[in-house]
Amino acid sequence: MNRITSLFNIKYPIVQGGMIWCSGWELASAVSNAGGLGIIGSGSMYPEVLRMHIEKCKAATDKPFAVNLPMLYPDIDKHIETIIELKVPIVFTSAGNPKTWTTKLKEHGIVVVHVVSSVKFALKAEQAGVDAVVAEGFEAGGHNGRDETTTLVLIPMVRDAIRIPLIAAGGIADGRGLMSALTLGADGVQIGSRFVVSEEASAHINFKNEIVKAIEGDTQLTLKELTPVRLLKNDFYNKVEAVYLKGGNAEELKELLGRGRSKKGMFEGDLVEGELEIGQVAGMISKIKPAGEIVAQIMLEYTNLRKDIVRGGKFCI
Repeated sequence: MNRITSLFNIKYPIVQGGMIWCSGWELASAVSNAGGLGIIGSGSMYPEVLRMHIEKCKAATDKPFAVNLPMLYPDIDKHIETIIELKVPIVFTSAGNPKTWTTKLKEHGIVVVHVVSSVKFALKAEQAGVDAVVAEGFEAGGHNGRDETTTLVLIPMVRDAIRIPLIAAGGIADGRGLMSALTLGADGVQIGSRFVVSEEASAHINFKNEIVKAIEGDTQLTLKELTPVRLLKNDFYNKVEAVYLKGGNAEELKELLGRGRSKKGMFEGDLVEGELEIGQVAGMISKIKPAGEIVAQIMLEYTNLRKDIVRGGKFCI
């Protein structure tokens, strides 16, 4: 065991990302049952929907699981009440000030982890009293840092700056990524994109298949003027680029983005007009697999690497 497996009371140092529209109770419980830490992504859920997902997750696993809580969520106080009432053991906060809710959550015995994209915010999270941080590099899908610091650079810098447990995220999808992250000083890894392409993920099959088809260079970090997000290139992405080419401003980008764009792409499967958030590792993913199989394969690859059995081999994920 290491600091992360001990903190979460899990078997493996693998955390599933709490991704909007992709991370419901089925995925979270499957990852937890496989020995990792499953996370319900609450950012796309109404309060009553989150309650249902937590209750179903508790019924599907007797292992620890977590809820990801974006601080920008409009009814965050209702989510907090539900999390406390239903005794969710672990909460991952993101996209906001960790001071806001950390003390209240910890008063109820909840382990709190905050997601950051820089050394500066890692230090602020530690000062706010969180139990661990996730440091997410530029390679990641979804929302990440404006500075475009890669995971390879970010993790050692954060490790040198903080004392609390550290989870690496961004560009990790197999046993080699896990080995690299631990070598860089992380205590565990958070994996998002690979679990999007799992059987249990609530992402639309069209989106999953599009990720499987993706190759190197098919994603791009964009929309920095709003919130940085890495997108699969499609017609909507091309429209975003057209705004940039004509010198458009943040208001024009916001108008183009509108409401429900990510739901349209990732949950409803609109590959033309939808926002398709995914990490650079999309180019490495070749199959849709059960989440438990993904966890087992990552750990097998990692174990084999540690035993020096596999050197430079090919991993088909």
